[in-house]
Amino acid sequence: MTEDSVLTRLQFVELSILEVVGSLCDKFGINWWLDGGTCLGAMRHKGFIPWDDDIDIGMMRSDYDRFCSIASTELPDGYSFHDSRNSPGYAAMFCKVYKDGTRFENQEGRDSGSAMGIFVDVFPYDYLYDEPKLRSRQLKLALNAQRRSYLYHSGNITVPHRGFLGFIEKAGCKALHFIEKASNRGPLEYQRQFDRSIPDCSVGTVSKECLTLAWPNMNPILVDDIFPLAHAEFEGKLYPVPRLTDKYLTTMYGDWRAIPKEEDRHTHLPLLIDFGDGEIWESEK
Repeated sequence: MTEDSVLTRLQFVELSILEVVGSLCDKFGINWWLDGGTCLGAMRHKGFIPWDDDIDIGMMRSDYDRFCSIASTELPDGYSFHDSRNSPGYAAMFCKVYKDGTRFENQEGRDSGSAMGIFVDVFPYDYLYDEPKLRSRQLKLALNAQRRSYLYHSGNITVPHRGFLGFIEKAGCKALHFIEKASNRGPLEYQRQFDRSIPDCSVGTVSKECLTLAWPNMNPILVDDIFPLAHAEFEGKLYPVPRLTDKYLTTMYGDWRAIPKEEDRHTHLPLLIDFGDGEIWESEK
């Protein structure tokens, strides 16, 4: 299989998971929307960004907590719910829905012993504290917990730079991985630390802004810019998107309508994909 054909097939499987997740949310009245690059793809391409290899959805924390509870028991046969609490080697502070019987193996997963299937990511959005000091502490707690969890589970972390700077960053990640492993913290300690960043109204008042704390280096988004949800076409069907979709995407990406230069289009195919029907693709890298 060529990389293009693998990507097309991977997107098809992810779309089937999206259908399952959407149907479950609709059944139980859970509000959700196409998030991040998936929302961008819907608005710019009416489907996947051609070189994108995943699907992201978002929901507010109250809906996310309900989703986690419901999805752990109510997903149809062939699909399963995963997060740090129920899946060994799971480093992320958000959940995934896997298609059972498939495999999606990247280096981080192999290092941590995480047996991932082909998945869709589900990101919780949390309100941000109104008071600047509380907000700053909230964001630092979340970012540190997520970073340290990834470093605990693997020293092979995707870094933002290439060349010599990237080499230094990768070496630093390997060193920090051994430090975190030697700290004798269990993996759930990072989840407990992250949970302390979720706002508590007895501590301070919350603003009208929200953010997915699992990836808190984006700019905050007004909750009123998300709700009531609108709809946009994605691969031939209508799915929920934030109400002010242009503002939402501009906050995240700036000029989201501009097509990136070819050298800036990145597909992050893993080391191995098992589609569950006997067809397996392995990277030659």
